[in-house]
Amino acid sequence: MDWIAERCAGLCRIVLLGAVAAAGGCAAYAVPGQGASFQKMGMTPAQRDARTDSVISAALEKKPLAGFPATVAVVRIEATGYQPRTVELYGDGAYRVVVTHDVEKPEQFKKLAELPMMAGFEPLNRLELPEQLNSNLDLRQAAARVHADMLLIYTFNTDFDDRDLAEALTLLTIGISPNKSLTVTSTASAVLIDTRNGYIYGACEATEKKTTLANCWGENAAAESLRDQVETAAFEKMVSDFQTIAWPNVVRQYATPAATRPGA
Repeated sequence: MDWIAERCAGLCRIVLLGAVAAAGGCAAYAVPGQGASFQKMGMTPAQRDARTDSVISAALEKKPLAGFPATVAVVRIEATGYQPRTVELYGDGAYRVVVTHDVEKPEQFKKLAELPMMAGFEPLNRLELPEQLNSNLDLRQAAARVHADMLLIYTFNTDFDDRDLAEALTLLTIGISPNKSLTVTSTASAVLIDTRNGYIYGACEATEKKTTLANCWGENAAAESLRDQVETAAFEKMVSDFQTIAWPNVVRQYATPAATRPGA
């Protein structure tokens, strides 16, 4: 019977060793690791604010303040060195305001005034404008004087390319032969901003390009005529984009009942 007792004792030792081994395995298990630290990655709100430029932060914090239907003031600006032959400029500083129209047509402004959720569309004139023009604040203050909720600012960037296609022939014909190739490229750009705080609602632009031939004697007249055609076409395209894309997007994203307009 002793061998039976020894067999039982051996089995008990095997079971005990297995239990100890199993227990040791559970005790030795470790989790894969901790989650990544956003703080070490510089992704906490405090670290984000500390690394954000104050100018950018101020721009991001601006909120739309205009109510709808909205009254929009409109103004054209050009660089201080702009020297047109067909329009009149006003003001000094970082830019100048164009106070007369040449390539813009009354019917185009009428179309904009009739857009949905547009309460009015008012061009700014010199009576509302300050003489010194250094930032969009000067224009927004003028827009505020006519009680406009928004301000549409636009400008033209026009380039000329003048090439002599046959210099020798030009000399032989004393400049009478149309050997000059004139190419005019113009981009009309516009931005729609909030009168109260300068919040940008949207922007649009359009480009037109045309080429014509001229001789030396009529080059200036041809260039001026071509500029007029190209800028007129570019402005027409920009107005179309504002009607069909930019303004509908603004209305869809920002329009609220008139009763919620600030100060209403």
